[in-house]
Amino acid sequence: MQKEDWYYVDEHEDEDFSVQEYDITATPNDFNVRTIYDFIESGLVKIPGFQRNYVWDIKRASKLIESLIIGLPIPQIFLYEESRNSFLVIDGQQRLMSIYYFKKQRFPKEEKRPAIRKIFEEHGKIPDEFLHNDEYFQNFNLHLASPLPNSPNKFNKLNYSTLGDYQATFDLRTIRNVVIRQNSPTEEADTSIYEIFNRLNSGGVNLTPQEIRVSMYHSKFYQMIDRVNLRPAWRKLLGLTEPDLNAKDLEIILRAFSMLVFSDEYKPSMTKFLNLCSRKFKSFNDEAIAYLESLFDSFLVACQNLDQRAFRGKQNTRFNISTFEGVFAATCMPFFEAKQLVDLKIDPAKLDQLKIDVSFSEATQKNTASSENVKLRRTKAAEILFS
Repeated sequence: MQKEDWYYVDEHEDEDFSVQEYDITATPNDFNVRTIYDFIESGLVKIPGFQRNYVWDIKRASKLIESLIIGLPIPQIFLYEESRNSFLVIDGQQRLMSIYYFKKQRFPKEEKRPAIRKIFEEHGKIPDEFLHNDEYFQNFNLHLASPLPNSPNKFNKLNYSTLGDYQATFDLRTIRNVVIRQNSPTEEADTSIYEIFNRLNSGGVNLTPQEIRVSMYHSKFYQMIDRVNLRPAWRKLLGLTEPDLNAKDLEIILRAFSMLVFSDEYKPSMTKFLNLCSRKFKSFNDEAIAYLESLFDSFLVACQNLDQRAFRGKQNTRFNISTFEGVFAATCMPFFEAKQLVDLKIDPAKLDQLKIDVSFSEATQKNTASSENVKLRRTKAAEILFS
């Protein structure tokens, strides 16, 4: 399947999403390599390893290290100042991780990078028991081609500890870091960073809105939706064995929880609403997150009589996010308000009846993000499924 083939997309869903003017401060700082490494190691600079896997091979990473050793300039790095002494990498993840791994003298094995991403996400760095595990890492010795025939590159096969006098040279090389802080609007203190993420991506590969959210709003709540996204019962409803590479399945779960927990606050656009909810979910405590996880699991039990076509449109084509969102909210809302778990089963026949209801069907196909249609889907689902 193509990346958008498995789910239905309403092209007009976020057509009213407008970009506002910002007052931001962009401050250039020339940090040396040793300082940057210390920032990463201490957690002051957060590498969004959970955003994208590290994708460079050892030859490309070696060329970056060589450039720093011999004094060639490298592209600047953009950091967002979340709070005092807390910075999020906007652009430059691959460069920073290459420096980090070289200083650690270990290079991640390609097949283990998704697992390493999870480890980095959990600990904020790579613990030594993983770093020195040959199942995950190999030694980081520079792989550099010779500049001329019969003229070997003197840095080839060296590592950080064998650089000799060049070790200090490498550590003291400076890299331009542009630190961005949003001054206004203050009521939405991270809206500019979303736009910067959206417009400034390394390698020219645009991130999806949900990939940006995962980087901006990483939290225990996001760890939870990452877990439930792997539930076999959920994968069955989606009709997908593996997680979506662009995190659309995560966005569906986020949207379902957002419409359940913050339904009274909804107004278009959907993108802006999900950003707002992601920010609010960051403040949820362990107990609240554990309850939402259990609630989602109880909803999956409620769906156990449904097959993988349950939330697909006509002719069993694509997963319809609006249909799922309406059914999830209608099913869970009474139990959520009572702080209980779902204790019923969704009748497949009634779900089929809901899907052919004219008003519900129209609300899942056109102007899906309008406040009226969001409310209609939830109320119509409650009426037909549980009346």
